[in-house]
Amino acid sequence: MEALERMFRYLKFESTMKRDPTAQQFLEELDEFQQTIDNWEEPVSCAFVVLMAHGEEGLLKGEDEKMVRLEDLFEVLNNKNCKALRGKPKVYIIQACRGEHRDPGEELRGNEELGGDEELGGDEVAVLKNNPQSIPTYTDTLHIYSTVEGYLSYRHDEKGSGFIQTLTDVFIHKKGSILELTEEITRLMANTEVMQEGKPRKVNPEVQSTLWKKLYLQ
Repeated sequence: MEALERMFRYLKFESTMKRDPTAQQFLEELDEFQQTIDNWEEPVSCAFVVLMAHGEEGLLKGEDEKMVRLEDLFEVLNNKNCKALRGKPKVYIIQACRGEHRDPGEELRGNEELGGDEELGGDEVAVLKNNPQSIPTYTDTLHIYSTVEGYLSYRHDEKGSGFIQTLTDVFIHKKGSILELTEEITRLMANTEVMQEGKPRKVNPEVQSTLWKKLYLQ
């Protein structure tokens, strides 16, 4: 939490924290956040939402052990429900497990390297017409998950989340668009091992983006 507070102060974001929310309070806090943004006197250029809890795929566990759907939380700030953030970047950072799988990692061969460029092919899609009068319900949204679908996420009882520590360090000390920064976070996490029950584990963040434009934090 301290690392996040420090990061948002450095980036000159106004922030509020809610500790140990119940499943219902997750929704209530986001509803209140949406109302605050929609009633803000000045234009809002960007919003961050950080969600940290135990979880399963598509679910977060509240302090009351009840579950709340991530989909319901993401709906609160979409283009339908939050007018002030229509066409504005919305960044969700989710530190939570997304399943029970553990990744021991795969050993690279001598001629293999992390990274690299690939050409991706795909079917052609016909664009019927441009329609500037409307926009999709979900746009300009970036989801940064601490782990990939189906896998555990790790957090040290004393040191906290290695994912959050890495993310805050990169956002403060590195320059570039936010997607470039998430690539750096992913690279750093891929080169890090987490010890669980005496066994080394790997954790790889997952990034999902519907951003229309490049977003720079500084």
